[in-house]
Amino acid sequence: MPDIDLLTLVLLLLAGLTAGWVDAVVGGGGLIQLPALLLVPGLSPVQALATNKVGSIMGTSTSAITYARRVKPDFTTAGPLALAALVGAVGGAALASHIPASAFKPIILVVLVAVAVYTIVKPSLGEHTRLRWEGNGHRWAAAAIGLVIGFYDGVLGPGTGTFLVITLVSALGYAFLPASALAKIANFATNLGALIFFVPAGHVVWPLGLAMGAANLVGGYVGARMAVAKGSRFVRVVFVVVVGVLICRLGYDVVTGA
Repeated sequence: MPDIDLLTLVLLLLAGLTAGWVDAVVGGGGLIQLPALLLVPGLSPVQALATNKVGSIMGTSTSAITYARRVKPDFTTAGPLALAALVGAVGGAALASHIPASAFKPIILVVLVAVAVYTIVKPSLGEHTRLRWEGNGHRWAAAAIGLVIGFYDGVLGPGTGTFLVITLVSALGYAFLPASALAKIANFATNLGALIFFVPAGHVVWPLGLAMGAANLVGGYVGARMAVAKGSRFVRVVFVVVVGVLICRLGYDVVTGA
């Protein structure tokens, strides 16, 4: 583990706490936690990615459990969604080293702008659950969403939870709150899929990952409880803010060639 002074450690824990809260409400916590880890002296990018997944999976597990208890998502949908997301994440991680992230960023940027515009011009989007399919058709659609977004998380990653939420809202007809609940279960699976590769390879810096994970866990618990208490309108507002930040971050990367 690289040498980290007390101030840096405190800032990393605050980043983990904030990331856990954002992730629990609407996804996108990796925008906060991963850049913070990348600034740690002596920590390689692959170590930062792997350690970020340890912190994230602790937070998503807590928020997923909190949502499961209070929102009671449909587990006949959550199961296929999460299983397909796990498979997609493993496949994406296996191909990540062969596909440059820069190839995806302009496409993802365009998609995010479209998502932001679509969400803003349809103020009633995600207020109430109106499912578009029933039975096996609904479950197959959820599995397809999990597979595609899980693959994206394995290859690139930023905004995975956000993409899960908006797809569950717009494609399947969920309100924002139950969509966030399902997204947390699927996001736990994608983090697990990535760690299947990172842990055996020895890339995880465990003391740092567990410390940030503890902070992420607290943030995830508080965020999930707040989202449940305030409902879909609150989640929608946070969603728009997080999408805006994602657009700025990826836009900067595209312009600068990062």
